[in-house]
Amino acid sequence: MTGPQWKNVYNLAEEQVEKLDLAEQLMEMMQLSEAEKTLIEMLEENSECVPVLNILGHLNGRYISDFESAIEYYEKVISLEPDNAWARDERRRYKRYLTYD
Repeated sequence: MTGPQWKNVYNLAEEQVEKLDLAEQLMEMMQLSEAEKTLIEMLEENSECVPVLNILGHLNGRYISDFESAIEYYEKVISLEPDNAWARDERRRYKRYLTYD
C-alpha cells in the first residue's frame, strides 16, 4: 500500500490508515457488517479517533439509514472538534430525516 491519498493530520499509524481504507472499501462493496465491525474495533482501541467516528457516521447515515446513530457519531466528532464543519453539515442533514413528536 502506498499510504493515504489525503494528509494524515491525525497522525494515524499505518495500520490505522489501512483499516480505514479497508472499511471504506467494504462499504463500497456493500459488506456493511464487516465494515462496521472493523470500525467498531478501531473505536474500541481509541474512542476519540475522529476519522473513525466520521466514517461510522457516514456508514450509519448513508448506507444503513440509521440516522439517530449517525447523528450520535457526528455529535461525538463535534464535541472533540467544535469547528468540524463537515460533521456539523452531516449531522444537520440527518436531523432533517427525523421527525419528532
